[in-house]
Parts: sequence; structure tokens; C-alpha cells
Amino acid sequence: MNGLMTDRRREALERLLEEHRNVGGALIQVLHEAQSLYGYLSTEVQLRIAQGLGLPHSTVRGVVTFYNFFRTEPRGEHVISVCIGTACHVKGAQRVLGVLRELLDIGVGETTEDERFTLQGVRCIGACGLAPAMMVDGEVYGRLDRKRIEEIVASFR
Repeated sequence: MNGLMTDRRREALERLLEEHRNVGGALIQVLHEAQSLYGYLSTEVQLRIAQGLGLPHSTVRGVVTFYNFFRTEPRGEHVISVCIGTACHVKGAQRVLGVLRELLDIGVGETTEDERFTLQGVRCIGACGLAPAMMVDGEVYGRLDRKRIEEIVASFR
């Protein structure tokens, strides 16, 4: 098994599977706890959960991909959420995304190679008066221009 299945994590996952092996309807709870252990649900982890609970991998994968709170890719230490709602769109959300894509060298929905940043677009962050706006780790930043975006990203490096 690769680095995701370190001894500590593997042991915790095995205990989790043992606790829920014969418990009907435990899949979502197991997936939540496994995601807490690993940060996301890799194919390897999904396969182990399927095997441990006696389910087809397709069932596990179907649940993981159906619910938006499960992640199949690692997330960065800092999550940057750019508002693409109406007010932000009109005031330059695409420009903000362009600057961030350039600075971080990733696309929307991707994570930097060093796993420091994940970039995502979100429908609204409730900061229409500050448009264009974004959040980093839940903190709102508004009235963004290139210089301000560069300063914000630099503060998290």
C-alpha cells in the first residue's frame, strides 16, 4: 500500500471497519471518519472500506461521488474560495480567478503541488457589497485587485 495507508492511519481505519462491520447503514459514518483520518477518500481507501464492510466498490464510490461533502482529491492547507455570484461576476470574479490561477499555477478545483492551496469557485459568500470577493480559510477579502490578491496569497505562503 502507498503512503496514504501509513501504519497509524491504517490501524485506525481497520478499527473503524471492525466497529462497523456488521452495522447496517454505517457506510456514510465510516466515510466521514475515514475522510477525517486521510483528509480525502482516495480510491485505495474506498476499496479498503468496500472490502471491510462487504460492499461492492461501486456502492462506496457512488456514495462518495453523490455527496458534495466527500472529497476524492487532497485539499490544500489553505482553501481559497472565489465568489462567482452575480455581484462578484459583474465586478470581476473572472479576473480574480485569472490572477489566482496565474499566481498558484493551478485551475479551479485543483490543489498546488505542495498542497498549500486549493482554488475553488463558489456561488456566493454573502459579501456582495465587497465585490469582487474571496475567502481564504473562511476569512473574507473584498474589493480585490491584482496587488491585493498578491498580498493576500503572499501572507499565506
